[in-house]
Amino acid sequence: MQTGGGKGYELRINQKLCIFTIREKIIWLGRHFDGFSWNFINKSDEKVQSIHPFTVQSIDGNEIRFADFKGKKILVVNVASECGFTPQYQQLQELYDHFKDQLVIIGFPANNFGGQEPGTDQAIATFCQKNYGVTFPMATKIDLPRHPVYEWLTQKQQNGVMDEEVRWNFHKFVLDEQGHLVASFPSSVSPLDEVLLTALGVA
Repeated sequence: MQTGGGKGYELRINQKLCIFTIREKIIWLGRHFDGFSWNFINKSDEKVQSIHPFTVQSIDGNEIRFADFKGKKILVVNVASECGFTPQYQQLQELYDHFKDQLVIIGFPANNFGGQEPGTDQAIATFCQKNYGVTFPMATKIDLPRHPVYEWLTQKQQNGVMDEEVRWNFHKFVLDEQGHLVASFPSSVSPLDEVLLTALGVA
C-alpha cells in the first residue's frame, strides 16, 4: 500500500524473505514479530540524512570517522562476546575480507541485551582478535539506546528514512555510499545471507 504523502510503498509479507527494487531505488527491510515489513525508500526525499558527519571513539582509543567511508557501503552491527550470535563475528570478518574495497563493517560492543558484553574495551578487543581474527573497525563499548549513532539509526526524525528498534545483539544496519540508511536486518539474518549481500550490493 502507498504510505503517507506518496513518498514510498510498504508491503508486509508474513514469513517470506525476499528483496525488491523499484526504479533502481534500494529498499530497507526489517523483520518484526508478526512477519516482515518492507519499505521502498524514496532516495530523492530531501529529508534523508547522512551518517557521514559522525565521529566515534574506536576500541583502541583512536577515532572512527564515518566521513572516511564516503563511496563505500557501511554495515553497522551491535556486537557482544557472550551471545548465541557471537559466531557471526567469523562471518562478518569473512565478508570484510572479501569486500573491503567496497564496504566497511563497524562493530559497536554493547552490554544492553542480556548482559552479554561485560568486558572492558581491552578484553573485547583481545577476544575478537584471538577467536575471530577481527580486523574491521570496532568502536569503544557503548550504551546503545543513548549513543548518538544509534539514536540516528533508529529515529526517522534524525535519519529521514525510518524508525527502527534494536531488539538484540548483532542487529544490522546497511548504509549506502552517501551514508544514507537503506536497510535494517534482525540478529537472525546471517552476515552472509543473500538478502544482506544484495542490500550491500555484493551478492
